[in-house]
Amino acid sequence: MSSLITADEISHEAELVWLEDIDTLDYVRQSLDRLPTRKGRPAYHRDGRMVGYALLSTDAKPSRASGTFRRRVFWLLPHDRDSQPDGLYATGAPAEAIDPRTLDARVKGYKTERSEGGPPSTAMQELGITLPL
Repeated sequence: MSSLITADEISHEAELVWLEDIDTLDYVRQSLDRLPTRKGRPAYHRDGRMVGYALLSTDAKPSRASGTFRRRVFWLLPHDRDSQPDGLYATGAPAEAIDPRTLDARVKGYKTERSEGGPPSTAMQELGITLPL
């Protein structure tokens, strides 16, 4: 999903709100949800837990068809690496996963060695950055 999110779709983001310390998370899943409001904590209807969401600026326009706003929601499932470090995603990450340290309002974010659970690159090693494997 993350690769399907365009810069235009997130151009009205004012702020990202994190419900957990993202420094402890290798990745978060992101989706673009249709929500009834620009601001406030959205309802969460997936398995797992919501770890963050976007707030929109007042110039964000609702959909003409539904009256809803498209906002990013960040979440994790019970079988993700933070809960099961030796599980399905011990290495690799789901398609919609993004390293939360690469995200900001109006910034799509991307996967990193850390989010993929792989060995650190030479550049990371030179900077003294280690991965929690």
